[in-house]
Amino acid sequence: LQLVVSGGGLVQPGGSLKLVCQAAGSEFDYSAIGWFRQAPGKEREALSCIATDSKRTIWADSVADRIWMTRDNRGKMVSLQMNNLNAEDSAVYYCAGAPIRVCPRVPYDMPDWGEGTQVSVSS
Repeated sequence: LQLVVSGGGLVQPGGSLKLVCQAAGSEFDYSAIGWFRQAPGKEREALSCIATDSKRTIWADSVADRIWMTRDNRGKMVSLQMNNLNAEDSAVYYCAGAPIRVCPRVPYDMPDWGEGTQVSVSS
């Protein structure tokens, strides 16, 4: 499963972002897609996951009330929207996939990763 993330950039505090994870390969049809991020000097943080039936699972309490995901199975893409960003949201954001139809309740180390996109929150 090949994944490409787009949509990063500079966001003002209080603003929002939308990232898109575009997949290639038939594996997408039976793969859950997760979102992760890593800030400089910090461990990678698992944010959320969307299953093949678009059921959403939130892994990080820090984004639970600010995050939304959609899944387009025909277009093989998943989007992540996050609102009310602050400086602590600055990080490289990644999407990853795993050949499982249901998202685990706890963060799952997915095998297929896209290259990350930088999101910087600053005025």
